[in-house]
Order: sequence, then C-alpha cells, then structure tokens
Amino acid sequence: MGLKELRKKKWFKIMTNTYILVLTIFVIWMAFFDTNSLMIHLELENEIDKLEKEKDFLKSEIAKDKEILKKMSDEKELEKLAREKYYMKKDNEEIFLIEYEDSLKNKQDE
Repeated sequence: MGLKELRKKKWFKIMTNTYILVLTIFVIWMAFFDTNSLMIHLELENEIDKLEKEKDFLKSEIAKDKEILKKMSDEKELEKLAREKYYMKKDNEEIFLIEYEDSLKNKQDE
C-alpha cells in the first residue's frame, strides 16, 4: 500500500484535514498541558469535596461544643464535670474510686 493509495482513503482525508488536526491538538493541549487543564479541574473538584466534608464535620463539632458551653454556664453542671472528670472535691469530703471488673480486665489486657 503506497502513499498514493493511502491518500485516496476517506479516513485519511478526514484525519489530514487542517481543521481536524488543529482541533485535535487543541483538545489534547487543553486536556493535559494547559494550566487550567482537565486533570487539574478534576483534582480541584476532589479537594473541594474533601474540604466540604471536613467543613460539615467541624460544624457538627462546633455545635457539640456550644452545647457543652451552654451546660457549663450552669454552676451545678460545672461542679459535676469537675467531680467526675478531674476528681475534685470539697474540703470536707473524701473520694472513693470504684473500678468494676470490666475496667480492670481492660487495663490488664493493655
């Protein structure tokens, strides 16, 4: 198959058309090599999705923290937290820590 026979083929005429060649090069350039390429757009879309999920998570955490702050404005709740979490006591009190078997088994496994 010589060059003359190849030039007579319909697909060869279409593919060697100047407009088709320029369009093909342009599409390849825009998809892969340009600063605003399709690949960069896909990466940015993935990053936006990830950041939106993180934003939703942080909003829920902020809501939880606001509830805790609202509870802590009450003096009884503040005292309850101090006693349960930090083992604080009044001057005339004694604290007895009671550990259950489940918690003892967990400590031994660690």
